[in-house]
Amino acid sequence: MAHPFEAHHILNLCAPCDSIRPPNVSGKRPASSFSQNGNSNSRNGEAPIPVCPNSSLAAGGSGVPTCVGKDNKKVSWGRSSDVGKRSGMEDSLAIVPGFMSLSCKQVGGCTAPECTYAAEDSPVHFFGLYDGHGGPQVSCYCARMLHEMVAEEWERGGGDEWSKWWEVALRRAYGRADDALKDRALAPYSVGSTSLVVVVSPCQIIAANCGDSRAVLCRGTQAIPLTVDHKLDRQDELARIEEAGGQILYWQGPRVEGVLSMTRAIEPEVTFTTRSDEDECLILASDGLWDVLSNEQVVKVARNSLREERRKALLNDSSLPPAHSAADSLLCCALAEYSDDNISIIVVDLKSRKRRHQYRH
Repeated sequence: MAHPFEAHHILNLCAPCDSIRPPNVSGKRPASSFSQNGNSNSRNGEAPIPVCPNSSLAAGGSGVPTCVGKDNKKVSWGRSSDVGKRSGMEDSLAIVPGFMSLSCKQVGGCTAPECTYAAEDSPVHFFGLYDGHGGPQVSCYCARMLHEMVAEEWERGGGDEWSKWWEVALRRAYGRADDALKDRALAPYSVGSTSLVVVVSPCQIIAANCGDSRAVLCRGTQAIPLTVDHKLDRQDELARIEEAGGQILYWQGPRVEGVLSMTRAIEPEVTFTTRSDEDECLILASDGLWDVLSNEQVVKVARNSLREERRKALLNDSSLPPAHSAADSLLCCALAEYSDDNISIIVVDLKSRKRRHQYRH
């Protein structure tokens, strides 16, 4: 049977990544995330997701839990990146379809009466976006290693409830990565990275964030932020830095020690969002996008692009995967707004119904 990590797509957009040789990580590997016949669609950029009921009430208000994904049994994705006005690319991405295989009760549970999947294993998918600063070394290391650390820490366990279990696993994994990067052979002291991780299961969307990269869910016509930027306009973050002895200096705006505009680089904030039939897509992006476009603008562009490409696909008039078209459209909008930073975008299509090639090198 295939190794559970064999089919991952790690997109180290910065050339120096090949020089990084991270230490071996230990721990029990999760069960294989592939289907029973050993095949996976992940190399085509799709990750099949079995039907899994939602624990939320039906949209019609009947009080009867309904199946999320009854008509949307898989997710697909696209990505787009550009160096922008910077001299080099410091972003890295990790897309790991089926990085774990878990039962629904281990990722939020199912309560629908017709549910037959609560005890069955389903693939859980990992999307990571890392925006480096001072160099690409840390973002590249995270793209190579963090998903494996998360899986290993989940196997170790921690917490009585499923949500606490995930929160503990994510915090431990972030801590392990930080400890490993204290080795200056991996990265100089002045180099760091944001870390935005989104885990998609049939029932839940789990987001962990450090820094100012952001994940936003398009639900119907709504833009629902799954993360909150760690920046100095947050009073709680400002107080935390000052209590820890940090200084806020002003250089082109407030910055930690006069250097970083973001306020956090290791301990993640973790959120849990129950999936809904109205969920259209997820957008993960570095601040090169969010600095020039609002959440609402991003969701509108992504939704319109997805729907237009789906319409063309029905007419056999499109060879471009909808999720990739949406990512490209967002990139073009950011460049048109004169974004001056590296821009990296992942769009996860939560309503994909057709097996299409969703990934492009």
